[in-house]
Amino acid sequence: MSLSGHQKNYIKRNIRNYPISKIAADLRLPENEVLDYLKKKWSREKYDGFARRRFEQESVPGNAGASFSFWNFFSENRLALALLAILVMASYANSFSNGFVSDDVMGFARNENLGKISQVFSGPLHFSVAAFFQFIAFHLGGLHPFSFRIINIFSHFGTVVLIFLLLSLSMNKRVALIAASLFAVHPILTESVSWISGGLYSFYAFFFLLSFLFYLFSESDRKYLYYSIAFFVLSLLSSEKALPLFLIFALYELAFGSLKYNWRKIAPFFSISLLLLIMYALKIVYRVSAVEAQTYQSSPGLYNPLVQIPVALGSYLKLIFWPAKLTLYQTEMAFTQIQYIALLAITLLFAGALIWSWRKNKTVFFWLAFFPITLLPTLTPFKISWVVAERYVYLGTLGIIVIVAMFFDSMVKLNENAKMAGYFFLILIVSLLSVRTIVRNRDWKSEDTLWLATAKVAPSGQQIHNNLGDVYMRQGNPEKAIEEFKKAIEINPDYADAYHNLAHTYSQIGQVEEAMKNYQRALEINPSLWQSYQNMAEVYFNAGQLDLALENMKKAIEINPTDENLKKNLQVIEENFKKNR
Repeated sequence: MSLSGHQKNYIKRNIRNYPISKIAADLRLPENEVLDYLKKKWSREKYDGFARRRFEQESVPGNAGASFSFWNFFSENRLALALLAILVMASYANSFSNGFVSDDVMGFARNENLGKISQVFSGPLHFSVAAFFQFIAFHLGGLHPFSFRIINIFSHFGTVVLIFLLLSLSMNKRVALIAASLFAVHPILTESVSWISGGLYSFYAFFFLLSFLFYLFSESDRKYLYYSIAFFVLSLLSSEKALPLFLIFALYELAFGSLKYNWRKIAPFFSISLLLLIMYALKIVYRVSAVEAQTYQSSPGLYNPLVQIPVALGSYLKLIFWPAKLTLYQTEMAFTQIQYIALLAITLLFAGALIWSWRKNKTVFFWLAFFPITLLPTLTPFKISWVVAERYVYLGTLGIIVIVAMFFDSMVKLNENAKMAGYFFLILIVSLLSVRTIVRNRDWKSEDTLWLATAKVAPSGQQIHNNLGDVYMRQGNPEKAIEEFKKAIEINPDYADAYHNLAHTYSQIGQVEEAMKNYQRALEINPSLWQSYQNMAEVYFNAGQLDLALENMKKAIEINPTDENLKKNLQVIEENFKKNR
């Protein structure tokens, strides 16, 4: 919209005396329209200098850095913080008694190295923040799931507090409290909180938001930049998913500051990220091989970004606004043409909103762009991650939630009726999201509840049916177990683990011939599956065929030479073999 002559003259007369916010309010214009006028009227150098001075003088976070006191902030906002603590604890209290599930079983329950300091320094970057916290948890509470899960919950609460702090300083306390409340209870985040192995996503989010906070403070005191860099490194050491987050600093300068004058501040974050990116890139081939070995699926070629990106972004937005079909494995990624067009339309609308907000509202632009930037590591064409996984969007959810909080903030400012309606719907939404989170926590109760719940939402996942077969075996239902293992094989005929588990089930119910046939098939697909050799040795031993038992146990030890139980079993077989010679 073009400005009138009166508006232009008013800007010229008052630009040196009043802040942009007052001029825009007096003229009843958005601030960005005033800035756009100045950008067209002035030279690039003059406008950049003005933007830099304006940022230094008017930026709330920057000014706050010189005099900000965490103690005073927490004291002044203790009621709001108490409310946020209640929301987090009420939403996750029923997860306290949950057990180890999925990756937790091997990562914690059966991890003989858990609690050793060497685990902390065994990550891909030779130090792991998550492993460090797990080391502390083990020595404080032993091998109990609660010891590890409570760290996730505290990390999540810390992230909620930082959201409230950041938005209180940069926007207003109403937006801050609304956004922090929604983030505290949103069920899409349970995978990063209730699931112990998912905790690293809340860790890296917590440290990044700390880094971002001190980056804002560094406008008034340069020393805060060093704190920001330190916490950014901790974020990277929590997860490689933090690698693209240096772009958030550039995005902030682009939207609110001056990228031209502050690029040197961003350079250290970029340099650190680039160095670690190179280190991770060297391991991409290994990662792809590991994924293929784990899933028994070859992954030729790359993802088609024209399919991958709309499906991912559209699915995440759908789950954020309607978190009904939450599951550990989002396997239902086959869409009809109409469904794909709908997802593509959502993505294009999102892109359109980004373009519109760049011109009309830089705050909206910043938080909209925040969402896809945090997802960049999982939007690569390399098949090293799931197309959609709820844990990936832990930090990115914040971008959408802030936009929602801004909507409610605008709504309650309209009039008294809108205010009452806004608060009513906000309380209703927070309550419903809390209930959904509480219900979702029950899915993580045990291996049995997890896989039964996962199968309902994701029926085409091979791993899901394989794990569901284990559930039915533990429940003493071998017929259902066999049915599930066969479903897994039907989905992927080269799924060696499913053949192995099917063979073990047949062995348990006395169908030895079927068992041996499936053990052999498992080993044809994966010759390094030492468990099949071990189980075949047991079958031969029970049948009195000690020479074959000895042969298969030796093969198992060749593959897994450090397993003491295999060596003990070999000794028993050898003793019986000598007795019967």
